[in-house]
Amino acid sequence: MIFSETSLKDVFVIDMEKIEDERGFFARVWDIKEFTNLGLNTNIVQCSISYNKRRGTLRGIHYQEKPYEEDKIIRCVRGKMFDVIIDIRPESPTYKKWIGIELDANEYRMIYVPKGFAHGFQTLEDNTEVFYQISEFFMPKHARGIRWDDGSFKIDWPLNPSIISKRDQTYGDFK
Repeated sequence: MIFSETSLKDVFVIDMEKIEDERGFFARVWDIKEFTNLGLNTNIVQCSISYNKRRGTLRGIHYQEKPYEEDKIIRCVRGKMFDVIIDIRPESPTYKKWIGIELDANEYRMIYVPKGFAHGFQTLEDNTEVFYQISEFFMPKHARGIRWDDGSFKIDWPLNPSIISKRDQTYGDFK
């Protein structure tokens, strides 16, 4: 596994090291030693899938409040998506900064999103499926969100959103 730091402190892009032959390839998608050596959380308590029928679907931007903040490993397993991560840790040198990374199922790339970040994505193809490994159980009373078009972040989404849930439309600006 190849871990590459991003411009956001503590966020990593993870590329698989493929062992290829005439059958195809074999690659690790999880290795507790690799994550531990980088000081990343290895406690995965839940895995989830998000299936999205239509291109342009926008989900997010979500996070959970303390004490239920989540570390996430995110991978696009079908289709293509634009993944957005915002640092909402007030003490961080990258506070209120965001990055967008295209995740394509054909590239087998993942992203590690630590606690203290908000996360959302937009699908770039119909029938896009996203796989999450998550360090905390979902706690609805601690679930929060930021409006996808909050002017304080100026996120450059690649498409005009085609579908946004009613809940995601009700989120206010980040304070």
